[in-house]
Amino acid sequence: MPELSRLAPSARSLLVGFALLALAVGGYAVARETSLFAVEKVEVAGGTPQVRAAVRAALAGEAGKSLLRVDEAELAQRITAIPTVRSFTYDRSFPHTLRIVVRPERAVLIVRQGANAFLVAATGRVMRPLKNPRLSSLPRLYVKKDVAIQVGERVPAVAAPAAAAALHGGSLPGGVRFVRAGKRELTLVLGGGLQLRLGDPGDLRLKLAIARKILTQTGAARVGGGYLDVSVPERSVLAVNSQVGG
Repeated sequence: MPELSRLAPSARSLLVGFALLALAVGGYAVARETSLFAVEKVEVAGGTPQVRAAVRAALAGEAGKSLLRVDEAELAQRITAIPTVRSFTYDRSFPHTLRIVVRPERAVLIVRQGANAFLVAATGRVMRPLKNPRLSSLPRLYVKKDVAIQVGERVPAVAAPAAAAALHGGSLPGGVRFVRAGKRELTLVLGGGLQLRLGDPGDLRLKLAIARKILTQTGAARVGGGYLDVSVPERSVLAVNSQVGG
């Protein structure tokens, strides 16, 4: 037992340890509540100048707040409310800078509703109204007037988010002009008029890969008219208004 008593910390070392701990806790509390590490600058990287300006505006309320009090949940609530931002990361750069890196949404689709047009991201989220849709070459998805379209929310039309995700997967020969979406139908109308029938939204990457290979090998996209049905990938069917088919 005498050996164990020699290994135990002395009362003096315990007091010193507790004093240092108290100083550390007290210093942290002071730093949280004072301007010692107050946010003086918000640096934003990623996206367009418009996206970065929107993020800085959304975080204007962080100015003067201690970096130690910056809350990730509050940042997420403010930043992800911006329709053009998909995700973000942040970092505290002491003593006075809050750094934000945003991942912007990528526009892949235009939703037309009567005379109105909306830009839609690959996630299916409505980014903003579009004043001059004729200036864009993005594919169109037409929806009825009773479909509620709200900026910042996902397109409520059935399978529209899946259509946007499909377009995000890569280009197709001839490009895509229109998207038709229903409960069990997802069809892309290519530039030459050929319909690419994808069926339900399942296995879209596989279906698009098979469709891209068939269209490239046969040149069917240049013929115009007809359809390529890959709704059942292992039994794809190509029918066009020419000698090309199978």
